[in-house]
Amino acid sequence: MAAVSGKVWGGLALALVLGCGGEETGGAASPPAARGVQSAARAPAAPQLSAATEAAQIFSTRCVTCHGPKGAGDGPGSASLTPPPRNFQDPAWQAEVSDAHIANIIQFGGAAVGRSLTMPGNPDLTGKPEVVEALVVLIRNLKSE
Repeated sequence: MAAVSGKVWGGLALALVLGCGGEETGGAASPPAARGVQSAARAPAAPQLSAATEAAQIFSTRCVTCHGPKGAGDGPGSASLTPPPRNFQDPAWQAEVSDAHIANIIQFGGAAVGRSLTMPGNPDLTGKPEVVEALVVLIRNLKSE
């Protein structure tokens, strides 16, 4: 009986392989479209930006307006702001603030850390810690020697 069962199972396994995509000539399984199987159409995934690339884009579109392209606090919108925007190049400021402090300002704005209400928050970044970290690194790299 065991020999018969083995033959039966072997035959079933061969039938399953042939019925599930193996070609009759013993070749590899064909793609679903070639077998007439409808595959779910999916839109191509949007390319993921690296955190550093996204941070650079955010800085250039959101931060530059007030802080300027080099972070000196001299952006085109800075003239009308009191107090003026932070100069990220200032080594004394760079030395006195923590990365967590900068991250809080980026995400929640100046009011969150007892600073100017004119510094807006970026609540859309609260779910993107890697982008916030990359923005902190970008700001740290603006320090002048």
